[in-house]
Amino acid sequence: MKKIFMGMVTLGISLLSSGVALAADGVAVSDSTVILAFSALAAGVGVGLAALGGGIGQGIAVNGTVLGTARNPEVGGKLMTLLLIGLALIESLVIYALVIALILLYANPFV
Repeated sequence: MKKIFMGMVTLGISLLSSGVALAADGVAVSDSTVILAFSALAAGVGVGLAALGGGIGQGIAVNGTVLGTARNPEVGGKLMTLLLIGLALIESLVIYALVIALILLYANPFV
């Protein structure tokens, strides 16, 4: 876990310093270009984390439903209904993250 965290910190520092390096070489980097670059980075990371969390949540939900059905088969139908509602709610959170990412990419209010 520590290696992954240090890798992410190193990647973030290199991305933050890339704009300074380009400006030092005489390449003009406007504020809107930097904002668009960070917006694209934030959109990718946000959707990735949302998909990761949604996948983990759905896996835990399916695991609980299968275990509950295995222990008490009579409530399998009721558990399946609750599972589908829960999976739909989890997936809607991932879709909300995708919508915010698309807003950042195509209708960015900060530019």
